[in-house]
Amino acid sequence: MIPPIPSLSRTSRSPQRHRQRRRSLAHRAHRATGGVGHRRLALLASLTGLALGLSACSSPLAERAMRNSPQEHAEATEAAAAALNFGPPLPAGAVVERPGERAATTEHRSAPEEDAEGSLRPDSAKPEERVPEIIERGRLIVGVDQSLYRISYRDPRYGDVRGFEVDLAREIARDIFGDPHKVEFRFMESAGSLDSLNKGAVDAVIRTMSITPERQETVAFSAPYLSTHKRLLVSNSTDITSTEDLGGRTVCVADGSTGLAEARAQAPASSIVKTRSWSDCLVALQQHQTEAILADDVLLSGIAAQDQFTQIVGPALSQEDYGVAMALPEEGGNPGLVRQVNSTLERIRTDGTWWDMYNRWFGPYLNSSGPPPPHYRSEEETHAQE
Repeated sequence: MIPPIPSLSRTSRSPQRHRQRRRSLAHRAHRATGGVGHRRLALLASLTGLALGLSACSSPLAERAMRNSPQEHAEATEAAAAALNFGPPLPAGAVVERPGERAATTEHRSAPEEDAEGSLRPDSAKPEERVPEIIERGRLIVGVDQSLYRISYRDPRYGDVRGFEVDLAREIARDIFGDPHKVEFRFMESAGSLDSLNKGAVDAVIRTMSITPERQETVAFSAPYLSTHKRLLVSNSTDITSTEDLGGRTVCVADGSTGLAEARAQAPASSIVKTRSWSDCLVALQQHQTEAILADDVLLSGIAAQDQFTQIVGPALSQEDYGVAMALPEEGGNPGLVRQVNSTLERIRTDGTWWDMYNRWFGPYLNSSGPPPPHYRSEEETHAQE
């Protein structure tokens, strides 16, 4: 990664100091990369020289760059974007979205509870009445991720899946069968989650899915089981402390996540690296191909746990709630399953199980005010929709 270039005043740019500065930058780059080959070092020096020659007084920070002329700001952004072409290739499937390639966004960035439709309230029915087809099958089928550390991941030591969302699925199975192990996990990419759900391949998807009005048009959500906040994860050695420091730099998000709209809105002058998964964002950060990851704090806590040289910084940008996704009735879904899941959520909120799960998986990294309160629609609304 090209080291940040400090601002230089126009009155102090003597040729001698300019040459000394360029030699110093080249030396720092050599140390940062652990000693690269001559061709790579030559490329780094060329890029550094280009950035200095184009705008010696510009800064990589958006706050400073915006004070300069439009030409200087564009030059600084171009120099930062060129750094993406240096070093190893991006993770497979990753795409870079440049600032000039997107229009000003008006995308929905968060899902306030008052905007989202309420879920179905639990009733007094027994599991045999709510979900007879699942009872007959003998197991619950749940779609999860296998790479979200502390949330839902495959443990390489034992080969099984673990995490907060895995525990939640087992609690749902416990209430249906009396046995938390009567659940089958199927791994899926984010983009294919809804297709698998609506095709009947799984009963439910528990995969860090934020409840939004747009998604409620295609799936039925449970009440929220976890509240999260958008934040940044960066290297310990960086000077980035908030989104205000992202101008002209790069930020990584998982494509298709709600973090993409947040990144476009919070960092309009930044290049966005869009990856297939959050673990790919960590790879890009470790390879110096991005300087920050913008995601939900529970996701970032798992990433930080895997790399001791990273940290979560900045204030919370927005709050979102995760819900269990199930098929809509018109897509073959069973409203009884929604009520069954919400019955489990009511139980774990009141008997202490939710806190046990949260402290086990997120306690060392995050604080919590407790389980999110349920948000149910009225029975009148339910009958009107049926």
